[in-house]
Amino acid sequence: MRLKPLIASIVLAAGTYASAAQIYKWVDAQGVTHFDAQPPAGQNAQPVQINAPQPASPPGDSDGEPAPKPDNQQRAVDASVRQQVQQQQQQTDDYCQQARTNLAQLNNNPRVRMEVDGEMRRLTEEERQKQIATTQQGIDDNCKN
Repeated sequence: MRLKPLIASIVLAAGTYASAAQIYKWVDAQGVTHFDAQPPAGQNAQPVQINAPQPASPPGDSDGEPAPKPDNQQRAVDASVRQQVQQQQQQTDDYCQQARTNLAQLNNNPRVRMEVDGEMRRLTEEERQKQIATTQQGIDDNCKN
C-alpha cells in the first residue's frame, strides 16, 4: 500500500525535473534553426533561456481601480454578434437535418428521381452513388455529429 504514494511522488518529481531541462538552439548548414534538449555534436549550440509568462491580471487590478464597464454601444455590438451566431447555427442545423434526411433517402431507395433540366428523371446507380458521396461529404464537413 505504501508503494503507490512513493511511485506517485517519484513521477511528480521527475515531471518537475523534466520541465526544467535546458533547451539548446542552433542553425544547421541549410540555415534551418533547430531547438532540442540535447546540443548536437559538432555544432555551435546556444542555451535558450526559458521564462514562464506572467499571468495576465484583469484590467483595473494593478492600480486598485475597478475594471471599466462596457458601454451601451459595445453591448449592442455584442448582442448583434450573438444574434448573428445564433442565426448561422440555426442555418447549419437546418442544413444538417436536411442533408441527413436526403442521405437516408438516397441510401434506402435505389430508385431516386431528381429534377434535371426542368424535368423529373430517375438517377442511374452511378449518379445515385455520386449523390450519396457528395451528401456524406457535406455532412462530414459541416455537421458536428
